[in-house]
Amino acid sequence: MTYQNPVVRGYNPDPSVCKANGKYYLITSSFQFFPGVPLFESDDLINWRQLGYCLTRESQLPLDDVGSSGGIYAATIRYNEGRFYMVTTNVGHKKYAGNFYVWTDDIYGQWSDPIYVDQGGIDPSLYFENGVTYFTSNGHDKNGKSAILQCEIDIKTGKKLTESKVIWHGTGGRYLEAPHIYKIGNYYYMLAAEGGTEYGHMVVYARGDNVWGPFTHYANNPVLTNRNLGGYQLQGIGHGDLVEDNNGNWWMYALAFRQIHQWMPYHHLGRETCLVPVTFDKDGWFITGDGTAALGYETDRIPANVKQVFQTSYTFENTAWDKDWQFLRTHHRENYIFGKDSLKIKSSKDTLDTHGGGMPALIGLHQKEFDMELKVNVKTLDAEAGISIYMDENHHYDLALVKNNDAYKVVLKFNVGDIKFEKASIPVTQSSADFIIRSDSINYNFFYIDGGKEVNLGSAQTKYLSSEVAGGFTGVVLGLYSQYGNEFNEFSNFECKYK
Repeated sequence: MTYQNPVVRGYNPDPSVCKANGKYYLITSSFQFFPGVPLFESDDLINWRQLGYCLTRESQLPLDDVGSSGGIYAATIRYNEGRFYMVTTNVGHKKYAGNFYVWTDDIYGQWSDPIYVDQGGIDPSLYFENGVTYFTSNGHDKNGKSAILQCEIDIKTGKKLTESKVIWHGTGGRYLEAPHIYKIGNYYYMLAAEGGTEYGHMVVYARGDNVWGPFTHYANNPVLTNRNLGGYQLQGIGHGDLVEDNNGNWWMYALAFRQIHQWMPYHHLGRETCLVPVTFDKDGWFITGDGTAALGYETDRIPANVKQVFQTSYTFENTAWDKDWQFLRTHHRENYIFGKDSLKIKSSKDTLDTHGGGMPALIGLHQKEFDMELKVNVKTLDAEAGISIYMDENHHYDLALVKNNDAYKVVLKFNVGDIKFEKASIPVTQSSADFIIRSDSINYNFFYIDGGKEVNLGSAQTKYLSSEVAGGFTGVVLGLYSQYGNEFNEFSNFECKYK
């Protein structure tokens, strides 16, 4: 059969995977969005259904003072003796920053409150063997050189049982991160990422006879990278995690991103999750084909009757508020009224432009594909309500219905860095409006319906919402928002369709 990458599309970076009870479970990073750490389940490795999130309570996920691209960084999921563990880092919070893990005995239920571990760095991972729990993260040695550190912990309390020890310095690439340890056959394998989560990203590894090292580098590192594939749409492959399927085959999940054009190095959908087959040579070293990641693979490892299916239509009716949607940081739940086919949002004190950990009244979906058509009806009782193509507080495009006294207008606003521009402002006579946003990889096009006819308000380039322009680690979120008012504004007839 043939499958396509990314297998989990739209902003879903830093994948980690485990196997339990004949199924596969995958998590990704969530940064400043709430709930945190999306959780997926699969029967076949290529079709993933979202179960919800690992971090669903404010006690697990405080984000009140976290900036854009702060919050929850790369997480690891592991299964040991009937229990699931998710370990991650809250970056940038003044009080609760640091590495922690949560656990659950029911993958479909709630996860525990955080248990913190006193080891620095990011991208923590757990390895279990013979009743011992090893905690691994990136960091620095005593001379300030990048390194992978490890200690033993009491898995019940998070208490360190040994001092943190440097176990590997990587291969010399910048930004050593994403460490994972595996025991496969007679060897311990140390997997990591280098090069930065950009166009130089790569997966590297080493192996040894002991969990504490020393580790011998794989001679042909990096084992996976697209850094030399100029003109190829899939770029930035790295940050991998290995899993063995139910038939003894090995695979690597890794992040990558799709640039908007063969010769335009920008990406705005965010870093996504890809799947690459792994094989072992006669000496026990593993390889990933020719060492690059492809947009499509033909494989006999997955039965021919398995078909890869991507959801192409998202509505209020076919999505779940607690599974598919996310808020921007710790939200004010009382500002939202969720219906089966409608949504009401009341403004908070913060707006889409608020810096320093603002909590505007916004709820959104990750944009999954370049080619999109989004429709929604907006009814405004006061102030401003609409759709935001949102990357961060400095980079978003907003199509809104605004009420000022008893007058209404449709407004299209662009916010790019320090430039705030009102592209269109058209008076209307009604308190509701039907909006349409169409996009391809290069442009967003904005419309509203007037007397049954589409009115083109203008367009804006996707690249100005890209990570290359905006910075950061997230991707575009399709946000429904309300701001500047005191009443509940209503959204209905929502549909987001992908080609």
